[in-house]
Amino acid sequence: MFVYKHSSTLKSIRKFCIPTLMKKILSILIILICALVSCNKRMLETGEGNLPVPGGEIWYKVSGTGKGTPLVLIHGGPGASSFYLKPFEALGNDRQVIRYDQLGCGKSTYTEDTTLFTIERKVLELYSLRKALGIDKWNLMGHSFGAIIALEYYAAYPNHVTSLTFASGCFDVEAYAENTGLLLKTLPDSLRKAVAEVDTTGDYLNPLYQEAIIKFNDLYASRKPDLVESDSIVKTYNRTMYDYMKGPNEFKITGTLKDYNGTGYLPLIKVPALFTVGQFDTCGPQLIVKYAEQVPGGKYYMIPDAAHITMWDAKEENVQVVRDFLLSVD
Repeated sequence: MFVYKHSSTLKSIRKFCIPTLMKKILSILIILICALVSCNKRMLETGEGNLPVPGGEIWYKVSGTGKGTPLVLIHGGPGASSFYLKPFEALGNDRQVIRYDQLGCGKSTYTEDTTLFTIERKVLELYSLRKALGIDKWNLMGHSFGAIIALEYYAAYPNHVTSLTFASGCFDVEAYAENTGLLLKTLPDSLRKAVAEVDTTGDYLNPLYQEAIIKFNDLYASRKPDLVESDSIVKTYNRTMYDYMKGPNEFKITGTLKDYNGTGYLPLIKVPALFTVGQFDTCGPQLIVKYAEQVPGGKYYMIPDAAHITMWDAKEENVQVVRDFLLSVD
């Protein structure tokens, strides 16, 4: 055993050892912090994939090479698919974009199991996707019914959301049905009568009723539809899901969503939020602007001459509005 006899020697050793030790600890901390930041900002592998979830698999696609916070696109319906959200993949030069189909829809596993047709299940699918991709925080963009999923996901996992874009969000289903009822009145009397009669007869194949639906969609669903993507949506539409959650049409909502109202949560949002809507949208600009006003710092943008599917009716303008918002958040 060696014993130092001179206190001056001990002091000099302390002066040398303690700063050196602190430097090493600081260096290790810096390395760990850099590693965590690098992990959070790592680039996702681009391409398509399938993720196992209860009931089947959900299809997803990662595109883009931008280094901003990733964006996930949430389609509406219920029962539709993400084909119509493709225009937003143009944001890939700013950030990576994740587009996916909910279980039972589009390229995901088809199912008619109604126990899977709940908002909670759809939120869990989104949670599973984020975990599988290894993303800590992402921007959410939900369209129509997808805006409900985005809102409910934020309510469940607020610490993993950077911003919210609500495109034609349907947050008060009763108010939505009232608005579509008002829009229905703009159709010719014969078509309005056909819709009213179907409520009694249940004959949804009636030619006049079908004509009314086509006319209504031409005015308030999309004024400049992408015929190729529209065909893909129709071919993969889960009508069972739509009927179960919504009902027979946009005017008579009898499904599980009929009493949904998420407006009470809007004032509790603490991340940047953008609300967009078409001038002739089924969701009604007069409703969307009120939703935006309930969110602290909420931003609102109405897209002129556009109906519900604004990303078809005004693709470039819609994409630019979302791009500017997301860049302001980064």
